[in-house]
Amino acid sequence: MNEPSPIHDLLIVGGGINGAGIARDAAGRGLSVLLVEQDDLASHTSSASTKLIHGGLRYLEYGEFRLVREALIERERLWRMAPHIIWPLRFVLPQTQSPRPAWMVRLGLFLYDHLGGREELPGTDTVALDETVYGDGLKDAAGKAFVYSDCWVEDSRMVVLNARDAAEHGADIRTRTRLIDARRDGAAWIATIERDGVSETVRARALVNAAGPWVADVIGRTGANRSERGVRLVKGSHLVVPRLYEGDHAFMLQNPDRRIVFAIPYEGKYTLVGTTDEPWEGAPAKAQISAGETDYLLETANRYFTRQLTRDDIAWSYAGIRPLFDDQAGSASAVTRDYVLDLDAGEDRAPMLSIFGGKITTYRKLAEHAMAELAPFFPRAGAAWTAGADLPGGDMDDFERFLAHLTRDHPAVAPDLLRRLARAYGTRVARILDGGLGEDLGGGLFTAEVDYLVTQEWARTAEDVLYRRSKLGLHVPEGTEARLSAYLAAR
Repeated sequence: MNEPSPIHDLLIVGGGINGAGIARDAAGRGLSVLLVEQDDLASHTSSASTKLIHGGLRYLEYGEFRLVREALIERERLWRMAPHIIWPLRFVLPQTQSPRPAWMVRLGLFLYDHLGGREELPGTDTVALDETVYGDGLKDAAGKAFVYSDCWVEDSRMVVLNARDAAEHGADIRTRTRLIDARRDGAAWIATIERDGVSETVRARALVNAAGPWVADVIGRTGANRSERGVRLVKGSHLVVPRLYEGDHAFMLQNPDRRIVFAIPYEGKYTLVGTTDEPWEGAPAKAQISAGETDYLLETANRYFTRQLTRDDIAWSYAGIRPLFDDQAGSASAVTRDYVLDLDAGEDRAPMLSIFGGKITTYRKLAEHAMAELAPFFPRAGAAWTAGADLPGGDMDDFERFLAHLTRDHPAVAPDLLRRLARAYGTRVARILDGGLGEDLGGGLFTAEVDYLVTQEWARTAEDVLYRRSKLGLHVPEGTEARLSAYLAAR
């Protein structure tokens, strides 16, 4: 007689930032967690962000005070949790082409500085562009600008580190695994999942639908009634171009249509320009930048910077679909970035929690709120714990001090390589360095790092390694991808 399959507390569908964050939180409370992701971790929306940990200054214009406050509180908390992949960034907001009066912008920045209990990040300054380095590279450097603070994040690594921590708390993380269907069986869910053509039946006490753009699709696969909540798909796209200006600061560029575009230092020799807000029609899929979005971002950059860009200058582009909660706003830019949790449960009906909306900055609070929704079904679960808990590799007081010690201990490793590895892996970099780096597959990608990514971070393909676990795809010489693919196939 076959033994019944073990039952998980949570079956989480979706390996983006929300799914990984909820898996980490739940596993750390002592719940048994199975997470399935149809592609790679962070393979869609969560690796296609503008890569900022920020309150969302422009959301104040739409009255999103609760969201902005929560995000601002989380901003420094996340920085402390993961100082290797998150660091402060100063943003220059020129007023030379602003469609908003200076007093309105300054008032918004005053609220931004004080709404979230800022402690370590510097506040807003007012500068004359022609008297500071902030005017370098700008077409019009005769006016003034406001300079404020937010943080940068390696977004796809944030997802992976949450999944890694979830696994170390006992969660079962399965990538390239699709949910085929799920049905309620009294107080439990029975689900069919599939990986590499092999199907498996699993059971869970609760289903968490964190499928991002596919949230409605997952609801359909459960046979449940459609949620009254709706998802509005909005595409955001970015360009990576040769560096437009010197300095480590970013720019917030205001367009005549009142939309905002960022220009951010990226991977040393590039500038990241984005994002757009374009409605996505039809079923969710892998997104690509459109010709109209490309023109819009190039025109914005050319309006502000002396270096003029053409399509031939584009080194890379990426796009993602944001699964926003449909608040019936008139334009894609005005749709709320807040999140909504929809609990479908009842007497003798296993709970399903669906996640609508959200942004990377608020993922940890979203996970706490998700667990609060599920708490009545798991009375023995532990208390909230993630607020002061470092992400893997983040247990350091100061990144530069950590790097100095690492450089002293590994004098034979090139400084640029050591900095890159320290940024990616933090204190866990020793697991790559201590056994020797192995063969260089090109551009400083060594087999020891690839082995770590495969065994510890669920990497399976060259794209996983070169564009999500790192951005080495922008830097490695021709032939590296082929050698990497051959090495992965031979493992």
